[in-house]
Amino acid sequence: MVKRKYTPEFIVNVVEEYLQSHETLKHVERKYKISRSLLRIWVLKYKYHGTNVFYCTGHRSYTKEFKTRCVEEYLRGENSAIQIVAKYNLSDQRLLRDWIKKYNSNMELEDSTIKQEVHMARAKRKTTLEERKEIVRYCIENGQDYKSTAQKYDVSYSQVYSWVRKFKTKAEVGLEDRRGHHKDDDEVSELERLRRENNRLKQQLREKEMLYELLKKVEEFERM
Repeated sequence: MVKRKYTPEFIVNVVEEYLQSHETLKHVERKYKISRSLLRIWVLKYKYHGTNVFYCTGHRSYTKEFKTRCVEEYLRGENSAIQIVAKYNLSDQRLLRDWIKKYNSNMELEDSTIKQEVHMARAKRKTTLEERKEIVRYCIENGQDYKSTAQKYDVSYSQVYSWVRKFKTKAEVGLEDRRGHHKDDDEVSELERLRRENNRLKQQLREKEMLYELLKKVEEFERM
């Protein structure tokens, strides 16, 4: 059976759709034809590491001490295989099972020294608005090839992906860097202060609703 490949964007969209909606794991699993164990790993990786974790590709290097820690954590019953895979960002459960099998067979777990390729690990550099516009145009014109765009303009994969998403939802306004341009409450009119307070209250309400939904998701996970 050929193993399906999923883009980082697809994974992030699926996970966020699940976390931000009232849908169950079963519904999302059927909708996208994804195994429940894989979906759970994605959700847990998102919880542990955020979206960046899905943009790292290639093979990682693992020391024998790291492998032993993962195996013993599993054997002591501290975490399930899925939780360990997500917590330590392992590629899949088969890798952990191989380590467990060797450990239980009294075979030595050795260091692996395979170099990892990272889509987006480079440090983020500052960019101008015009640069971001050019980068987004280039990416879209080239079939939304985020990796090659990031390499061409010496920025990270996640930066390109974020800019393209913002451009699609807010056009060029979404590419503006608003950091440092927010006036304090005492610098604006009474009407503006009321608007800000209203927005803050709405945000608090949304956060409470999201927390409630997240707690429901956690309960769902624990029942499985």
